[in-house]
Amino acid sequence: MGDWHLDPHHTQIEFSTKHLGFMTVRGHFREVELTSHIDLDHPDRSSVEVTIATASIHTGNEARDNDVRTSNFLAVDDYPVITFRSTGAAQTGPDRYTLSGDLTIKGTSRPIVIEVTRLGEINDPEMMGHRIAYSARTRISRHDFGLAFDFMRDGKLVVSEEIQIAIEGELLEKQDQAGG
Repeated sequence: MGDWHLDPHHTQIEFSTKHLGFMTVRGHFREVELTSHIDLDHPDRSSVEVTIATASIHTGNEARDNDVRTSNFLAVDDYPVITFRSTGAAQTGPDRYTLSGDLTIKGTSRPIVIEVTRLGEINDPEMMGHRIAYSARTRISRHDFGLAFDFMRDGKLVVSEEIQIAIEGELLEKQDQAGG
């Protein structure tokens, strides 16, 4: 089992939702930390912890970002982080896994399941280190996490109930202090 951390320069945590039921709005978080223990031979023994700085939200529209930072949605002054802590992992096929865990947004924790695909691995001790790349997908209901701002226009929710989450990232194996 190895200890791994996220390569922030090669990782993206994105979300998407529908605006007025038809237009997809996408965004991501710029500040994400991940630590994990990965057993490549026994994936069910692996664990992951993720911390996302809520104020680091970026959708490409500063006015929208500022609105999402308010109590209407993330309330970043009261809840500066979103966290995920895995509670289980299982291999479901070649390079495919499920990761179960507790997602906490605005102080509310709910269990979720994330579908994970291993994209590749490289072990280059001289330059890039030992890396594994993954993609992952899940969806949540924003009401489950207290994101209950339900503004309507012409009979349509301005922000849809369902939030899609897509992750692509590289994990870099931590080296011990002796250089091993």
